Amino acid sequence: MKKQPRTGRKSILVRERLRRRYRPKRVQILFIGEAPPVSGRFFYQADSGLYRAVRDTFIRAFPTHCDEDFLNSFSRLGCYLVDLCGKPVDHLDNKQRKKACAEGEARLGRAFQQLHPKVVITVVRSIAGNVQRVQQKANWAGTYLELPYPGRWWRHRIAFEKTLVPVLHKYCVGLESRLS
Repeated sequence: MKKQPRTGRKSILVRERLRRRYRPKRVQILFIGEAPPVSGRFFYQADSGLYRAVRDTFIRAFPTHCDEDFLNSFSRLGCYLVDLCGKPVDHLDNKQRKKACAEGEARLGRAFQQLHPKVVITVVRSIAGNVQRVQQKANWAGTYLELPYPGRWWRHRIAFEKTLVPVLHKYCVGLESRLS
């Protein structure tokens, strides 16, 4: 049986309140996901596949600096994750999903205006076009990476880590002392 999406206004507000709790004062690296999954799991609840993959990669990059509360470490390093879409889209057919992602561009544009990140990392390649349109409209210039979603396939996780670790070392230099 297919899960029903957790898209109620209350669920969305709870997720967004939790996300804002971990927003750093200065965003160095902005990670962009497609949307929270329909399962109800969520990066900032520390219970999603993306959470585990990002946490494991950060621990490899900063083995002595990431504490048990990874989300606090992530925030102190100037990292933040937002979603293109505020509601789950993984239960939608391809046409509906693309439409929802296109509609999410305005939401992401507001995040760019508020956050002014140095680095933007798309953590699922299927939304790269959406993110690039938002970057152009926002006249954003910085380092941009497209990473494969690291959750399902081992080779994607390896590529995710291999590409992300050097970026973390470059842009979080000096910030990791905040974790000590």
